[in-house]
Amino acid sequence: MTPAVRLLKKNKVPFELHQYKHDPNHDSFGQEAVEATGKPAEQVFKTLLFSVDGTANGLGVAVIPVNTKLNLKLAAKANKLKKAAMANPELAQKVTGYLVGGISPLAQKKRLPTFVDQSAQALTSMCISGGKRGLEIEISPKHLVEQVQGSFVSLGD
Repeated sequence: MTPAVRLLKKNKVPFELHQYKHDPNHDSFGQEAVEATGKPAEQVFKTLLFSVDGTANGLGVAVIPVNTKLNLKLAAKANKLKKAAMANPELAQKVTGYLVGGISPLAQKKRLPTFVDQSAQALTSMCISGGKRGLEIEISPKHLVEQVQGSFVSLGD
C-alpha cells in the first residue's frame, strides 16, 4: 500500500484503485494508464513538478490530463513565479518520495503548492497516480483538491 492510498483510507475519502502490470518498454506512462484503465485521456491525469529554474526554487505540482501539455507560463502564474521550468526528475523523486512515472499528488514527502487543471471540475471522477507505476487512483476532483489543499487553475495547452 502506497502513502497515497494510506492517506485516502485514513481520511475516509472514497476512491477506487486500478492496478495493472507496468510495461517498462512503454514509451508513455500516461498513455499506458489510459490503455490499462480504459478511461478517456481527458479523465487520466499526470503529476508534474515545476519550479523557477528546474531546481528546488519555487517548486509546485501540476496535475493535468495526460493528453495535455503543461503551459509553463500558466504554471508560473499559478505559483506566483515570474517563470517556470520542469523540475529535474531526480529532484522530483527526492522531494515527493515517489518514482517518476508513479508520482502521486497525494501524500508527498514534502507538501508543495498543488494546482489541478480546471478541466477536472467538469468530471465526476479522475484518475491520478496511486504512488507507483501500474497503480491509478480514481477519485472525485473535489476530494483530490481538498486532500492536497490545492486549487483548480488553467494549466494546459
